[in-house]
Amino acid sequence: MPEKTIESFTVQRLDILDEKGIADESLMPSLSDEDIKRMYELIVLSRTFDQRALNLQREGRLGAYPSLLGQEASQIGSAFACEKSDWVFPSFREMGVYITLGYPPHMLYQYWAGDERGLKISDNVTIFPLCVPVGTQIPHAVGAAIAAKYRGDKIGIVTYFGDGGTSKGDFHEGFNMAGVFRLPVVFICQNNQWAISVPREKQTASKTLAQKAFAYGFEGVQVDGNDIFSVYKATKDALEKAKRGDGPTFIECFTYRMSDHTTSDDATKYRSKEEVDAWKQKDPILRLRLFMEKKGLWTEQYQKDIEEQSTLIIDEAVKEAESIKPPHPEEMFAYTYEKLTPRQIKQMKGF
Repeated sequence: MPEKTIESFTVQRLDILDEKGIADESLMPSLSDEDIKRMYELIVLSRTFDQRALNLQREGRLGAYPSLLGQEASQIGSAFACEKSDWVFPSFREMGVYITLGYPPHMLYQYWAGDERGLKISDNVTIFPLCVPVGTQIPHAVGAAIAAKYRGDKIGIVTYFGDGGTSKGDFHEGFNMAGVFRLPVVFICQNNQWAISVPREKQTASKTLAQKAFAYGFEGVQVDGNDIFSVYKATKDALEKAKRGDGPTFIECFTYRMSDHTTSDDATKYRSKEEVDAWKQKDPILRLRLFMEKKGLWTEQYQKDIEEQSTLIIDEAVKEAESIKPPHPEEMFAYTYEKLTPRQIKQMKGF
């Protein structure tokens, strides 16, 4: 058979801020001191929200909850790069994204307590409801990107998923359509190394997840997912590219889930303490704090002040969420179909 030249590709890896808080200034994105402090405060607030959610779940005040511990830089860094007009399609772990975009924390607690009204999105927040089924939000985001392109809207569409989501058909179908139609969508995978108890190497033989984008005709990049500056820069660049009409980008945030998959999981059954301890040294909040301290942006008093402020915000959010009058059982029937079915009408008589 005659030889054919196959196009080669290289996956670029972006690293800006290392574990000692030292940044490569030649790669630093344009961020003011106030931007950097705001990023840090959002990480602290998200971690405070997260820890309180775990406590509330253990007290029986929330249902099963998926912690974002260790993934804050991937979430806050990417969401910080979004503009008000950009639309976001999350999976189920993106509480840091919601908080960064201005979603009320009390509504997130309301949702995780079992009240679906907590995901009634207001008009001033361009984010869709949490998506619990793995990967189904990817085609939704691609559909929104098609609509944006047809309408001529200069906006970006961002969707989040985990490494487990890359094993789903929705991932490949969405990527294929995005590549064919050069859609303004940014795919962000938080590769936290574990799809529940399945390690990343048992999901794919690819050396990186980012390289999967090249099979569909667009760029894939890998970033240090615990480096908030790298995540921010990669997302900002990808959104600008999308709005220019230059097509999609796949960003693999190489990070780690330091907590259990959800509060229904016990990660000690499938991963070692040594592995977790090694990743704790790469904690995104620690390296950003070290960077800020070197720049004179962090002091012990500043830390105390923002921790107190975050606690006050979360205390008020819990209080507000738990003071909301519970929905009437009949409401579970109200939004399933356009009109109630005979079976639903019969079931409702029991309330």
